[in-house]
Amino acid sequence: MRINLMVEGQEDVTWPQWVALARAVERAGLEGLFRSDHYQSVQARTHLGSLDAWTTLAALGPMTERIRLGTMVSPASFRHPSVLAKAVVTADHASEGRVELGLGAGWHELEHRTYGLPFHDVATRYEVFAEQLEIVVRQMTEDRFDFEGRHYRLEACEARPKPVQSPRVPVILGGLARARGAALAARWADEYNTVFPTPDAAARRRERVTEACEQAARPPLTFSMMTGCLLGETESEVRDRARRLMELTEQDGDVDSWLDGLRGAWIIGTPEQAAERLADYARVGVDRVMLQHQLHDDVEMVALMGRLLS
Repeated sequence: MRINLMVEGQEDVTWPQWVALARAVERAGLEGLFRSDHYQSVQARTHLGSLDAWTTLAALGPMTERIRLGTMVSPASFRHPSVLAKAVVTADHASEGRVELGLGAGWHELEHRTYGLPFHDVATRYEVFAEQLEIVVRQMTEDRFDFEGRHYRLEACEARPKPVQSPRVPVILGGLARARGAALAARWADEYNTVFPTPDAAARRRERVTEACEQAARPPLTFSMMTGCLLGETESEVRDRARRLMELTEQDGDVDSWLDGLRGAWIIGTPEQAAERLADYARVGVDRVMLQHQLHDDVEMVALMGRLLS
């Protein structure tokens, strides 16, 4: 299984921390570094800061040599699709072909109100998302095209340069593999990512995505998952990290009870225990994982993730 680090950048991750995390990912031998794309804390802690996702990834490209860099996921509500496509292709060139685009409809209402971004009803957000997806993919792959939708109109668009990667920057969609999302992924995406599943839930969601691909007459997509992660050399070290995370996220309660509530979906334990847990997911068809790391100054835990590869 391919293992990636996933960082919630809106929870006050600083530029020095981004640099240290990217270098730690390379040292650990992980496949890549993915980050969320939010402008405000999703826990409504509005005093925390967030650097722009695609600017961050473009800057990290020349500073790294091997790792993949991507979003999990960019909201369609933040940027015009042509602006998003330009940002993605620019980051692709800056990294010499190592970026990936996770794209979604957007859901965090508070950040939209705060920054003056449009936040439509669910049906409209999904329409915008579907149009953006098509436009971004076509800008990366077609020499010239027109687009006439409800929300966007492009005339004789010739987007150049094209990405370094061929035929395009990989596109990731995600969710719970409901019918509409799975069908959209089967048409336009390269990968489907699901969040915080148990192994049984991952198996069911993968099956629905595979069925959508069969209906679209295309091979199955790469199937991945994003979930939380807490590792330690010992159980005591795991509990120490859990206690720090509870303090960081302003949660009360007993550490052991909190951990017990997470073990169904998170990857928790020593590297050996975590490797066994990931093997359960590999058996049901999960191709790669994005492990969410919320202790942003803790590069030692990133090194422990590297031991999951052995």
